[in-house]
Amino acid sequence: MLFIELRFFLFAAVVYGIYWLARGNGFRKLWLLIASYAFYGAWDKRFLGLIALSTAVDYLIARELDVAAAPRRRKLLLGLSITINLGVLGLFKYFNFFAVSAAELLQWFGFHADVATLSIVLPVGISFYTFQTLSYCIDVYRRRLKSEQNVVDFALYVAFFPQLVAGPIMRASEFLPQLKAPRSFAEIRWQPALLMFLIGFVKKSCISDNLSPYVDAYFASPGDFDAVSSWLAAWLYCVQIYCDFSGYSDMGIACAALLGYRLCRNFRHPYLASSVGDFWRRWHVSLSMWLRDYVYIPLGGSRDGEWRTRRNLLVTMLLGGLWHGAAWTFVAWGAMHGLALVVQRAWSQRADRWQLPAGPRSAAGWAMTFYWVGGAWMLFRAQDLNTAWLALQSYAGLVSHGSMSLPAVLWLHLACLAALHCLLHRVNVFELSARIPQPAFAAFYGASASACLALSPVSHRPFIYFQF
Repeated sequence: MLFIELRFFLFAAVVYGIYWLARGNGFRKLWLLIASYAFYGAWDKRFLGLIALSTAVDYLIARELDVAAAPRRRKLLLGLSITINLGVLGLFKYFNFFAVSAAELLQWFGFHADVATLSIVLPVGISFYTFQTLSYCIDVYRRRLKSEQNVVDFALYVAFFPQLVAGPIMRASEFLPQLKAPRSFAEIRWQPALLMFLIGFVKKSCISDNLSPYVDAYFASPGDFDAVSSWLAAWLYCVQIYCDFSGYSDMGIACAALLGYRLCRNFRHPYLASSVGDFWRRWHVSLSMWLRDYVYIPLGGSRDGEWRTRRNLLVTMLLGGLWHGAAWTFVAWGAMHGLALVVQRAWSQRADRWQLPAGPRSAAGWAMTFYWVGGAWMLFRAQDLNTAWLALQSYAGLVSHGSMSLPAVLWLHLACLAALHCLLHRVNVFELSARIPQPAFAAFYGASASACLALSPVSHRPFIYFQF
């Protein structure tokens, strides 16, 4: 069930109507839990048992972590949670990848290997809710959070439908306290929330889905296109994946806001970043913070000298790349970002000593960051490393493998979208929307929604991050 489908709007009408008509907070939460399981079951009912199992395991382990005093027992309990969560994730997402990779490595050394793979479907959103339940148990283990006693509250934290299948990755410490008191209908900021949903819809349906055919055409056969098209395709994909993923996040955050709940902001105009580090403070913020708190800092962070800091950055980004998908292209994508973070750290230390002017330094940093991020996205999008290599040859070396070109008018589209990205960074449209009289807002909203439907393609594509 997509946020942009008619059946979702029918689903939402029923869910929101019953939720706001109900008075008791307990019934409201139970209703949202049932609705969230129905939402997830619309993808594939077979995996409802999997999310229920993940919920039950971490609910019970966290309860035991809270009362356990012996350090050894607490470590065993945490280890059990990590093993089960990563074991399930590894089975469904990575078993075939590692089996095939191991067989190819043995064949490279001259050994014959029969590959045993599993014919399994990747459950939608498994990476997101696994990270949520895992971080919850880690926080309880660290004594930073008390375990949740109410099983409905915890189950709703795991399965909350606005963010269930593609994030943002919620922290239990931020969401569970919101469940304790009933939400007030009078406190909902309806106009900003509705505008955020509309903006997310435009990003996904009107921009991302309309750019997709051009991006698909290039990456299906980059050897047929000229070098200029490689730049255009890379930057079109920058826009496509941003509008697709941030569009989902906007709609999810808006859906939660209309229920009275607050989710973390997941994007902060990432293509205005002046460094790769700045990019990761703006792109998929909930994942960046998760990797920082549960991978980078436990590895040692920047506490143990420069070489170990560089190692920690590389390891964190390699794991971040692998989290996105079971393919070497994702690992290479993570390596590119890890290498950039290492270089950026070394350069920043020297630039600070040299006292370079802030303006030119920021402008040069933005240009290099956008160019590097665009090249990395080619690895992310390519079907395999060979396709990625062809595309990167054209992108970095201006090598024209073929004579085909993407339509030149797409450059104008990119320029308009870049101007809009900068404008939305400067102007807080959500605060402005709150000041518009309700009749005027309703007229504007209706006209905008009609225009969106006219600009939307006939058939919608699944959100890109659903496969992660």
